[in-house]
Amino acid sequence: MLWKKSVYELKNLILKREVKVSEVLESFASRFYSTEDKIKAFITPLYEKALEEAKLMDEKIEDKPLFGIPVAIKDNINVRGLPTTCGSKMLENYVSPYDATVIERLKRAGALIVGKTNMDEFAMGSSTEYSAFFPTRNPWDLERVPGGSSGGSAACVAVLSAPVSLGSDTGGSIRQPASFCGVIGLKPTYGRVSRYGLVAFASSLDQIGPFGRRTEDVALLMEVISGEDPKDSTCASLPVPKYTEEIRKDIKGLKVGVPKEFFEFDVQREVLESFNAFLKELDAQGCVIEEVSLPHIKYAIPAYYVIAPSEASSNLARYDGVRYGYRAKAYSDLFEMYAKTRDEGFGQEVKRRIMIGTFALSSGYYDAYYLKAMKVRALIKRDFEKAFKKVDMLACPTTPTVAFKLGEKTQDPIQMYLSDIFTVSVNLAGLPAISLPIGFALGLPVGGQLIGKPFDEGTLLKVSYLWEHTYKHYELVPLS
Repeated sequence: MLWKKSVYELKNLILKREVKVSEVLESFASRFYSTEDKIKAFITPLYEKALEEAKLMDEKIEDKPLFGIPVAIKDNINVRGLPTTCGSKMLENYVSPYDATVIERLKRAGALIVGKTNMDEFAMGSSTEYSAFFPTRNPWDLERVPGGSSGGSAACVAVLSAPVSLGSDTGGSIRQPASFCGVIGLKPTYGRVSRYGLVAFASSLDQIGPFGRRTEDVALLMEVISGEDPKDSTCASLPVPKYTEEIRKDIKGLKVGVPKEFFEFDVQREVLESFNAFLKELDAQGCVIEEVSLPHIKYAIPAYYVIAPSEASSNLARYDGVRYGYRAKAYSDLFEMYAKTRDEGFGQEVKRRIMIGTFALSSGYYDAYYLKAMKVRALIKRDFEKAFKKVDMLACPTTPTVAFKLGEKTQDPIQMYLSDIFTVSVNLAGLPAISLPIGFALGLPVGGQLIGKPFDEGTLLKVSYLWEHTYKHYELVPLS
């Protein structure tokens, strides 16, 4: 079954002409058709279109990094000529006139885009239940959430209707669903990957990153999408390492810090057991485990939920029914058209965050909330800098629990926000972090998070590569 093979295996088979690109696509399409009704990972599936392109590629095999490889794309990343809905009624009929930089790079590398994946509306959520169209389900338990906001991208890789995918991460939206779905999810350093063509949620926090089942596949995807981009002024002008070579380097002597403050939060017993077993294995492999302190980390969630909604309220002001997107049908004047369009076009969670952000930025409250949150952000960043003087990376669980049930937290936004308690601080500090499957609890995947120094994704991938040789998580396939 070709859909069970890694990107590297598929690439070699294609280059040796042992299989056709169209045969690879047909295999993943077959897997998609047999699983999609159950998990609903895609808003816009494109397997038929991709198969037409694959048949043309059969005639001329090229040695490109991702030649003939199917890739799924989160539906807030623009692909020319395709809908970019952001999981929202507001953009339900919007068709992108251009490619995001990451899409240009994927196309140049020979990748085939097989669909736009489901997500929480405008990337605001932790369960993919806030999509305006339908919720996505966790492939390991169809009564549970896949995480969010990149739930569709994580679920399709977990169930193998695509071998790799792209998501976006503003406060944990790649790592949290990767943990819930039992796949690898990497949030790169802020500035490592261009954000041009990513629909903005919170511009100082957003970052595009890859999902995969094998570290080598994730490393290859990172090589393709990373690098300087003149279209994005926040993109770093640093050379892109050969991640696929770095992953094979030895990790002996690597210092791994465990922040003691993370364990003051309420963490599910089974998650802690898996994490402790993970640390024990790293120790056995020659890593040095030591305790570190991040004293301001307890303020990460409150700071994040002032900063992110503030930026969102500014970014989402452009959706007013005038230029593009949804417009209310009945209104008596311009003001009513604005108000009705935004009330009807946005879902409850998006409206909640716009209101929080607008309040935090308003006259008389800016200093008390937004400015204070930015000062806390600086303190959190400083805590990480101090910790990294002692250690090479940090380790903690990715989430405090395994995947929760559909509907369990939608009535309690605070509980939903707390599922990102281990991830938001990474975005506030602009650091790279990876979630990798470290075990199973209650029949569901458990994720472990590794946090790296700025632009040191290579070390995170190196540990992930070694770990998957101990715990072959990629061999576990739901709905198989």
